[in-house]
Amino acid sequence: MVESALTQNKYSLWKQGVCWLLLLGPLFFLSYGQVNQFTATRYDVGSRVFAWEHAIPFMPWTIVPYWSIDLLYGISLFICTSKQELTRHGCRLLASSLIACAGFLLFPLKFTFVRPETQDMFGWLFHQLELFDLPYNQAPSLHIILTWLLWLRFRQHLNRGARMVSGAWFLLIAASVLTTWQHHFVDVLSGFIVAVVISYAIPIEGQWRWKRPSPHALRLAAKYTLGGIIFLLAGVLIPGSYFLLWPAGALLMVSAGYVGLGTSLFQKNEHGHLSLSARLLLWPYLTGARLSKMWFSRHIPKTSAILDGVSLGCFPDKSLQQTAVLDLTAEFHHRTRVPGVWYAYPLMDLVVPDVQDIAQAVAKLTELRQGHLTVVVCCALGLSRSATVVAAWLLAQGHVSCVQEAIDLIKSQRPQVVLTPAYIHALEQFQGTLCQISL
Repeated sequence: MVESALTQNKYSLWKQGVCWLLLLGPLFFLSYGQVNQFTATRYDVGSRVFAWEHAIPFMPWTIVPYWSIDLLYGISLFICTSKQELTRHGCRLLASSLIACAGFLLFPLKFTFVRPETQDMFGWLFHQLELFDLPYNQAPSLHIILTWLLWLRFRQHLNRGARMVSGAWFLLIAASVLTTWQHHFVDVLSGFIVAVVISYAIPIEGQWRWKRPSPHALRLAAKYTLGGIIFLLAGVLIPGSYFLLWPAGALLMVSAGYVGLGTSLFQKNEHGHLSLSARLLLWPYLTGARLSKMWFSRHIPKTSAILDGVSLGCFPDKSLQQTAVLDLTAEFHHRTRVPGVWYAYPLMDLVVPDVQDIAQAVAKLTELRQGHLTVVVCCALGLSRSATVVAAWLLAQGHVSCVQEAIDLIKSQRPQVVLTPAYIHALEQFQGTLCQISL
């Protein structure tokens, strides 16, 4: 009966894959071709090419990986293992065509190199390409967008060895847009940026969630917004400083997290892994957070045993004595070099968690402790978020009778803990819910 259900599910996914292919295939050729033809009639078409690009060799054989993306495009719709994965992957591909065509119309560019004549099989492949393609539709490179989106799907379903081979092939596809003299570098760069934004905006796992922000969260959002605007102005006004737009975007994204997107901004799953797209877009902020953690944790113990096998600590970068980890950070990525059972329940930095978040984190800590002799609860420095959850756990387990007693116990083992009146109030509210349950 189980096999029958699995077969039916696979058949259903195949039917949906066919439907997506029937939608996306004609849409791509129709929209791409029409935009190409329209741009050919325009008089405002320019070009963006760096001097060093003239040194890029023309390599006829790379037309093979260039063309292979058509086959991989179709296959990608039939390797998804769930309806959600297939639907969101299909939406990504749909968005890629629509956004790329919008870019072609808004920023029309033309490829300027004259491709040499090519013979044999490679020449035939170039001829087939020229039958429907014109030297327009340049930025953002749709080929690069699709290369990124398809690679993300294939790497999800391959073992390590096959993943390395596919990664090398997709890298070759990306390089082929230059070595076949189809695109200039600015097309590649803009295509990659658009691709990462699409994969971030339409995540395969999880979903976007909105949560009413507290006044303190809004104040933090204002500070990050100000920082983002400063970087934005610097990137626009200072010649050659476009790279500053990256930290500008990252800070504005974090601001959106404090305004209401919350931890969904980081796309962190229960295993502690941030999505690759989130790591790329937020890299300036994430790097700053890691450097800050390294600096401020210099004189703080990595972990501090509290009671009954539960410890409090900084976000671990290497192996631990504890056998399980409850990770409360949203901004740190769990790396596999840290062994042991790992569970993440992300909470925003510098924001007091509400009673529901505290209760769910305590429930997970209780579950981990029942299955493991030792558990470390960590946040960035092990001073606030993790201390709050451990204090709540002490209350829930009856190890202490009041909030102040829990705080005193924790501070006796980890004096650096910082719990402001807002955190204490949240703990008192949590204790109130415990009293109601006991009644």
